[in-house]
Amino acid sequence: MPGIVHRMLRRFPSPDLSRIQSARLWPFARVLALMFMLVPAGACSSISGMFAKEDTLGPDLPAEKLYNEGVFLLNQKSEYKNAAKKFEEVERQHPYSDWARKSLIMTAYARYEAREYDDAVNAARRYVTLHPSSPDAAYAQFLIGSAYYDQIPDVSRDQARAERAIAALEEVSRKYPATEYAVASKQKIGMARDQLAGKEMQVGRYYQNKKDFTASINRFKIVVTQYQTTRHVEEALMRLTESYLALGIASEAQTAAAVLGHNFPNSRWYADAYKLVQAGGLEPAENQGSWMSRAFKKIGVG
Repeated sequence: MPGIVHRMLRRFPSPDLSRIQSARLWPFARVLALMFMLVPAGACSSISGMFAKEDTLGPDLPAEKLYNEGVFLLNQKSEYKNAAKKFEEVERQHPYSDWARKSLIMTAYARYEAREYDDAVNAARRYVTLHPSSPDAAYAQFLIGSAYYDQIPDVSRDQARAERAIAALEEVSRKYPATEYAVASKQKIGMARDQLAGKEMQVGRYYQNKKDFTASINRFKIVVTQYQTTRHVEEALMRLTESYLALGIASEAQTAAAVLGHNFPNSRWYADAYKLVQAGGLEPAENQGSWMSRAFKKIGVG
């Protein structure tokens, strides 16, 4: 089934919004395995004839037939919504069968591919609740986080979906650490955290432009203390240098510049911070008692 394989193996984006929006799921070994659970007796050759009355499903159709129809629509036709309906019909007509369990995870996947994210999340959550010990539970939890992740908006908008994505993906790492989905989740978590840090930077720069330096410091402080592993921390330290100098708090400005230079000596933001403190007749000098110094030592940096 080369079509579904190619759609499943999506690459990860770099941490910027355009790629965050285009990122899809890639570690689909469990779904791929489910795709091969077709009825062996002539199913592949005759399955295209199963759809004469696609929207008028009769009662008591064999679970295997419904499931195979869903796989055909998903793989060969890319009709994700119709595929989801077939899988849902398996659940309705055969609620206690193993086919119903398989169909539930496939419903979640089909709804995700259709970009019906709320329905995908609901189906995946049901799966995790009903089948917590299933080999596919890790994938279902990953699917929840990925559905939120794909809805992360640009930093000018509310980042609630980024926070939900992180929470759901952290569950994958916590509950299923030995799975491929844990590795994938960590990468997406990193990019979602970068987005949250970007939001704090945007708000901090807004306050800085309004000359509300206390408010801007509070925002940049969040980046330094909570999002140190993101690409925004270097700029945050430079902006702290600016804001503290504007308030006349020289020691903290010197510390911000020193911490920036010690941890990111080749950063262009350090070059800017160094010029700022020198323009005030100062030099970067780290106060070991400063919250910035303690923040970096807390995670073993600096």
